[in-house]
Amino acid sequence: MPSFNLNVLMTLVLGLLSLSSLSEAEYRYYVCSNTTSFIPNSTYEFNLNLLLSSLTSNATRELGFYNTTAGSQDPNAAVYGSFLCRADLTSDACQACVATAARETVQQYCPLRKVTIIWYDNCMLRYSNVSFFGNMDEAPRVSLWNLENITDNSNRLTKVLAETITASVSVAADVTSGAKKFATNSFFATKEVNFTGFQDLYSLVQCTPDLSSTDCDRCLRGAIALLPTCCNGKPGARVLCPSCNVRYEFYPFYTRVAAPPPPPTPLLLPPPPASVSRSQGNDDQISSLPTVAIVVPIAILLFLVGCCFFRRRARKKYNVKQQQNVGSEISSVESLQFDLHTIEAATENFSDQNRLGGGGFGEVYKGTLPDGLQIAVKRLSRGSGQGAEEFKNEVVLVAKLQHRNLVRLLGFCSEGEEKILVYELVENKSLDHFLFGSENQVKLDWSSRYKIIGGIA
Repeated sequence: MPSFNLNVLMTLVLGLLSLSSLSEAEYRYYVCSNTTSFIPNSTYEFNLNLLLSSLTSNATRELGFYNTTAGSQDPNAAVYGSFLCRADLTSDACQACVATAARETVQQYCPLRKVTIIWYDNCMLRYSNVSFFGNMDEAPRVSLWNLENITDNSNRLTKVLAETITASVSVAADVTSGAKKFATNSFFATKEVNFTGFQDLYSLVQCTPDLSSTDCDRCLRGAIALLPTCCNGKPGARVLCPSCNVRYEFYPFYTRVAAPPPPPTPLLLPPPPASVSRSQGNDDQISSLPTVAIVVPIAILLFLVGCCFFRRRARKKYNVKQQQNVGSEISSVESLQFDLHTIEAATENFSDQNRLGGGGFGEVYKGTLPDGLQIAVKRLSRGSGQGAEEFKNEVVLVAKLQHRNLVRLLGFCSEGEEKILVYELVENKSLDHFLFGSENQVKLDWSSRYKIIGGIA
């Protein structure tokens, strides 16, 4: 009976360990250029699909990094791409993350975009119409941090973090070699130090292995230099760049490799007695063994449950309370601004044939950009009274509110009295057309409406 209980408990322990080690592809951020797009069903889209398929199939490589090209025989339709997985991941976890990134970037985050980079907790995926292999690219930079503050030990955190994460750079970059390493766990380092009492600080640095040691060192130090500005006194933060990334947390977010235990020391045991007398004391000692066999695994089980709980709680808090500080083109007004002549040409000077509808805020027109991308142009009424700067600031804010259930804002135009918003074109119209149009209400059954409510929530 005791051995049966022990086996059951150990099975539960192993199950918890496997559960806590599952690596989910948790999305973090993306940047895709509004100025480069391709036409659906074009040669470029065909090559992009080939590229993403190749990246996904090669994500099982031990290195956790791979770059390739599709359609190189046609320079105008060639696609260059790569992925980088966190070096401590298993090949299965790496492939799962890359597959998720390849699927979601073209379906949800950056459809019809030629230049894209997307980050998840476990991997980064990147592709472009221009080769970036071997280049040290620090832009765009993305800073993410926990909203909570460390009040009592913020100065100590700054000091300890500077010491540990800088030491990790020297290990990862290995500038003394000066060469490209292309080896397992190359350009990757983690470090764990005690912070206060029972609290440990975990840090990680990583570069893409196609860099030189010097470029890796420069990229990581540039990323670390942003931490005091964005994330001073924060209990968790990261800086993401196309060529490198740094991160620290107060929980183990990477897989730690335990050091091999020292060899056991041989013990000199006295020879067993010739006979054992079954006294009352011996009976008590023997009867206590099943109790020990049960209590010890239960204590281990409770300890592991507690670790899993606090680890998941810390990770969830970080996911919910993160903020973004993007030093990239998506947060600059210029990258979102369209020329008025371009809008007029796309809509045939706002012709009635291209008019889709209108309301109290203005008229909406269908248009086609020179690269073939179809857009919806909302020409705001001139009586809004909103200033040019307020309009631009609001546009930049709305452009960051990107979700698969929201129409994507591509940019704006503000010249003279003209204030124009440029959206991606949704051929099937918006939700209100089906909810409130009497001829379309029957097309939405209650199952569909239930899914819509869930999507909105």
